Amino acid sequence: MRICAAVSVMAYHYLFSAYAGGLGGLHFPHVDLVARYGYLGVDLFFTISGFVVLLSAWNRSPRSFVVSRAVRLYPAYWVAVTLTTLVSVGFSQGRFPVSLPQYLANLTMFNSLPNIENVDVVYWTLWAELRFYAMILVLTWIGITARRVTVFCWAWLAATFVFQAGLLPHATDLVLNTQFAHYFIAGMALCLIHRYGPTPQTLALVAISLGNAVYRGTGFADRVGIRYHTEIHRPVVVAIIVAIFAIMLAVALKLTHRLGRPWFAVLGALTYPLYLVHAHIGFIIFERLGDQVNHALLVAATMLLMVGVAAVLHYGVERPLAPRLKRLLDRVLPGRHASGVRQETSPRR
Repeated sequence: MRICAAVSVMAYHYLFSAYAGGLGGLHFPHVDLVARYGYLGVDLFFTISGFVVLLSAWNRSPRSFVVSRAVRLYPAYWVAVTLTTLVSVGFSQGRFPVSLPQYLANLTMFNSLPNIENVDVVYWTLWAELRFYAMILVLTWIGITARRVTVFCWAWLAATFVFQAGLLPHATDLVLNTQFAHYFIAGMALCLIHRYGPTPQTLALVAISLGNAVYRGTGFADRVGIRYHTEIHRPVVVAIIVAIFAIMLAVALKLTHRLGRPWFAVLGALTYPLYLVHAHIGFIIFERLGDQVNHALLVAATMLLMVGVAAVLHYGVERPLAPRLKRLLDRVLPGRHASGVRQETSPRR
């Protein structure tokens, strides 16, 4: 599912938004009718995050969870930000300017908090992810059990509806993350289904989250259409969102095990670095070489190049640096190494 999401987002950027947004992209008048819906790969990423991040946080201490997320996110991100900055400054001819303060702020991954622009357009999703991790961190402090996660999901979902009704200050959205909260909530409910089987409450959480995802998703699609002066068809958006929920429900119900292949894990490991490096660097390649190389060949070659760069980041950066960063954080962060969280064996605990 990560592979599908990453390919969808890359196709959206390379085959639709770069050209439609005047970012040096290449025009594919028939393919872009499909590629324009690839942005919904981000929605799939968020649903997967809700599922797997909660699953990985189970029985972890807050300290252990923070270390695991930092080790997972930062090594490839630091190199990707640096690489994108160098390429942008050196080859974008001013289209993607990056200042030194902007670069340094981006390295923290918290640059959106003081409203400092991202080095690459795709990094906005990381801010949404970090706010979700903060929610999971709260749960690790409370102690994760099925009952507590269920209550937490209902409370978060209810708060999003109260916000959408205009009854909460705008600043509360910094925490509630309402544009995409339904995907994270659904993913968490699906995690509970995966661990304990479906219950009326978890199924209701998924169903209500789906309804809100359709509501917010169609509104977001209208804004995408306005931004790029084109039409994003609402029925197609609804169908894709429903498909995301249906497939993830099948995963949670363990109906997809036979479809697994060993190479899925290999390519799946490349999706995060691929997501980080593909956008602006790809746009710059199109801008510089678009009038010299066959467009279809250039896009295919750029996609392969980005996969190659992602492989270098994964095997040359993430794998060797992650354990070193973990050892460093284990030394400098206060707290015990053991989780200290009770192993849960029943959804009733």
